[in-house]
Amino acid sequence: MSDVLARMARTLTHRWRRSLVVSLAAVAVLGVLAASGNPATDDFAVPGSESQAAVDLLKAHTPALAGADSQVVFAAKQGKVTDPANKAAVEQAIAKVSRLDGVDSVASPFDGPGLVSRDGTIAQSTVQYDIPVMDVEKADGEHLLTAVESAKSANLDVAARGMVVDAASEQEAPIGELVGIGIAIILLALLFRSLAAMAATLIGALLGVALGQLVLAAVSEPLGLPAFAGTIAVMLGLGAGIDYALLIIGRFREQMAAGDSVRDASAKAIATSGSAVVTAGLIVMVAIAGLLVIGIPLIGKMGIGAAIGVGAVVLSALIFLPIMIGAFSKRLKPKKYAHVAPSKPFSRWGEIVTRRPWVSVAAGVLVLLVLAAPVTQLRLGQPDDGNKPADTTQRVAYDQIAQGFGAGTTGPLLITVDTPKGDASTAAQLETLRKDIADTPGIVTAGEATPSQDGEIATLVAIPATAPQDEKTSELVNTLRDDVIPRAVEGTPLRVYVGGATAGFQDFSDKTAAGLPIFIAVVIGLSVLLLMAAFRSLWIPLVSAIFNLLSIGAAYGIITAVFQMGVGADLLGVGSDVPIISYIPVMMFAILFGLSMDYNVFLLSRIHEAYKEGDRPRASVIHGMSRIGKVILFAGLIMAAVFLAFVTQPDVTAKMFGLGLGLGVLVDVLVVRLVIAPAVVQLLGDRAWGLPRWLDRLLPNISLEGHLVANSDPKGTPLAGSPEAEELAKRPDEERPVEALTV
Repeated sequence: MSDVLARMARTLTHRWRRSLVVSLAAVAVLGVLAASGNPATDDFAVPGSESQAAVDLLKAHTPALAGADSQVVFAAKQGKVTDPANKAAVEQAIAKVSRLDGVDSVASPFDGPGLVSRDGTIAQSTVQYDIPVMDVEKADGEHLLTAVESAKSANLDVAARGMVVDAASEQEAPIGELVGIGIAIILLALLFRSLAAMAATLIGALLGVALGQLVLAAVSEPLGLPAFAGTIAVMLGLGAGIDYALLIIGRFREQMAAGDSVRDASAKAIATSGSAVVTAGLIVMVAIAGLLVIGIPLIGKMGIGAAIGVGAVVLSALIFLPIMIGAFSKRLKPKKYAHVAPSKPFSRWGEIVTRRPWVSVAAGVLVLLVLAAPVTQLRLGQPDDGNKPADTTQRVAYDQIAQGFGAGTTGPLLITVDTPKGDASTAAQLETLRKDIADTPGIVTAGEATPSQDGEIATLVAIPATAPQDEKTSELVNTLRDDVIPRAVEGTPLRVYVGGATAGFQDFSDKTAAGLPIFIAVVIGLSVLLLMAAFRSLWIPLVSAIFNLLSIGAAYGIITAVFQMGVGADLLGVGSDVPIISYIPVMMFAILFGLSMDYNVFLLSRIHEAYKEGDRPRASVIHGMSRIGKVILFAGLIMAAVFLAFVTQPDVTAKMFGLGLGLGVLVDVLVVRLVIAPAVVQLLGDRAWGLPRWLDRLLPNISLEGHLVANSDPKGTPLAGSPEAEELAKRPDEERPVEALTV
């Protein structure tokens, strides 16, 4: 692999103008394809679950109930909402909402029971759209908020919540990305002390991110990729892209300082660091694409989207960076060798860590275990409007509904019943079902069953006594499904499904948890095999996987402490006791495991390179740390900064992702890569780089060090078509030395 990459890099660097034109033309073609594509529709299906069966029935027989909806809440500041002036304002606002595009129906709080609180101070109205959930746009929410806010006055307050309102609050400006890029610029400038090197690294990464977004735009509709896949791809692609680019640019400058020509330095950088980037990128892509085994389309497709983003930045690092090296070669050469020389502080740190390796490993593991301790309290779920900042309209509406009608009103259970058409006994059977549900402890009320127009299904709404996130609500759903409903419909042809958002989130969490063991086994197994092939080592990949699991556990512990226990939650603008979003642990596992292997490959490739050059185990660790320690530290800081910048997003999902991934990367770099991993290599000694013969024969040989990348054939003749062959052909015979590029 290294030989192929070196030849490609030499060609791209030597003919950078032609290569740049061809590359930009390819990107333009891809841009046209992306522009002709349509946005994807989010698929929230949970195949095989009871809530999904309920959704399918509603779509088939009562499409309106399967569409988007929102709730509008009116609260009297003085008097009651039924006072003449307040009532008139409410009815006027309801009339405006009913005329909005996409609105199927809107209930006036004065036309039915249970829509005005007992004290008369709060009224609620449900707005039902005929728009599918995945087709809701930002403008729909904005129009709804504009219509209902006309009712606001000195005596009446208005708030709204629901999926349509959520769409209106989406942040369009890429604040997180801009903050991350700004921090990356500062760190790159400190690392390289070169404007050209910083610019080349950043441009290479941004081109990769742009390439990934174009590919996603082109394939999102046919692959059905969810919208959030693009956010994850940007988040991951930006951080990984900068890391990959700085690794290659850093190695190029190191080779230039050692006296290599521009093309030789480019070839060596791509053959060595580029090979490490390919291996690291493949591990990240394998880990993220492994989300497909979970069995939930939304999670699997988010993994595909993120893998596409990573693949794009790997491709950018191998193609665009050699082109930029050719274009800015004079400015990329370091003016002082000290800027690229082995780092004395990291060399000394390597000596400290390896002097007492058992102490280093024990100290690192202790830190990881302390950080991971809160994970024992981790609770999967789905944050709702009660977790939003107190000043948002969704949070105000949530609190007012809970205050006026009970906590369970914010998350009703929608019971869907598949009924035989034309059966005279169905009505009595439905009433028996309703009574049994209403008499269940934990149910406040169960409404009358409403048949669909075609008479093939019926729906009834049950209000729990507890909030959607409460564990008692989950227990209630299980009780209804496993005990109450089967007993109520025994001997009847009725088939009953407990659905609604609350039950749907529970099914989502349960299915995710059920698929987690298989997913972890697949990701670890494939990653270990890739590392074995790259380093021809048995113990290094196995030990790396174990410590990766510990660092991921620490990341889980951090988000549990912050979001569930409320440690520092106010600083992020979220409330405490926020359940961990069900798909975030698996997404974090895939991303952090892949990124941990990234830094593992960067570190071990330089240690292995020193070992194969003749260093003893401890000396190879110290030598490798001196060469790559600073790069890994800055790469980790940049990656963490990119992730942490996403906590500025208003969405709690982005906050949870950003904080978990950002601090997870920091823990992995500072504790595992710079403390535990070097100590483990020292403890393993020569055994670190051994592989059983039978396994050695089975695995492909991937060279990360690029020990020999030839510009000539075995007889010493430059390869036809190579830049060397063209140059040597112009020289006199006595000036045609045979050159071989040894890396």
